[in-house]
Amino acid sequence: MKNPQIVVTAVLLLALAHSPALAQDTSMTFFVTSVGSGDGGNLGGLIGADSHCQQLASSVGAGNKTWVAYLSQSQRAVTINARDRIGDGPWYSPTGIKVADNVEDLHSDSSNVTARTSLTERGEAVSNHDILTGSQPDGTAFSFPMMDMLDFDDHTMTCGNWTSNSRDHWAMIGHSDRDGSVGFSSWNGAHPIRSCNQDDGGTGFLFYCFAID
Repeated sequence: MKNPQIVVTAVLLLALAHSPALAQDTSMTFFVTSVGSGDGGNLGGLIGADSHCQQLASSVGAGNKTWVAYLSQSQRAVTINARDRIGDGPWYSPTGIKVADNVEDLHSDSSNVTARTSLTERGEAVSNHDILTGSQPDGTAFSFPMMDMLDFDDHTMTCGNWTSNSRDHWAMIGHSDRDGSVGFSSWNGAHPIRSCNQDDGGTGFLFYCFAID
């Protein structure tokens, strides 16, 4: 006859292995906004952009998480890096595909931000691959020695720190349809757009949203 203690231990271990509490949570923690603010690069600042992420997430039943926009802010007095706003990871797409394990992974060549994972909160393909970030490829804001050299003002790469719809302001964007191969464009720092005005077209003024808890 088998030792009862061994049998009980085996049963407990089997139960724990299949316990939902130990199962990896692959619910959505990353998406691209299906729509912009409707006012070009004027998102209402970082607070307005975060609120937009939260509202869109809530519309699909994911409002129990805290959502923030992946956007940098550049001013001489206050610089905010997008990479510092988004928590620790890991992050999963609306269809449960892992995007990255952590911040370093997200900004490395192994990042899985691609057309397959960069979906709207509804799990649909985005309408435009140009995604606002205001960031360099490493997820940081633009430094002022570089801005001065290019004769840019304080806000140029961030649409007036996401409060401007002016044609005089620019913003750095990434390409959401990056195919994952090293050196092929950048999901967060591909090139700037030269107007923050909604009517100029060329971008839907969409942005990335990440869950931080």
